[in-house]
Amino acid sequence: VQLVESGGGLVQAGGSLRLSCAASGLTFRNYAMGWFRQAPGKDREFVTAISWNGANTNYADSAKGRFTISRDNAKNTVYLQMNNLKPEDTAKYYCACLGAYGSIWYPAVDYWGQGTQATVSS
Repeated sequence: VQLVESGGGLVQAGGSLRLSCAASGLTFRNYAMGWFRQAPGKDREFVTAISWNGANTNYADSAKGRFTISRDNAKNTVYLQMNNLKPEDTAKYYCACLGAYGSIWYPAVDYWGQGTQATVSS
């Protein structure tokens, strides 16, 4: 299984970024997917997750109202649209596979991507 993130970069506070994660080596449409992030000196933390069919989503409080997770099963890709970014959103963002028909409420990670850096300047 390979998860390849893209779309990170440097943006000013209030700006937007759209992260993508292209998956291969698995039957993508059967898998719940998620995004996590890790800031320097901090633990990796959950950001959001989406069910295998896209019908359900779960967000950390820090992401609610600003971030949107979506997926395109035809393209084996999951997205994270991040709007109204804040300096505290600066982190490396990791795509995660949460298992076949996995839980988005108690996410257990089967596979990680390599991460993409998002930096928000004030």
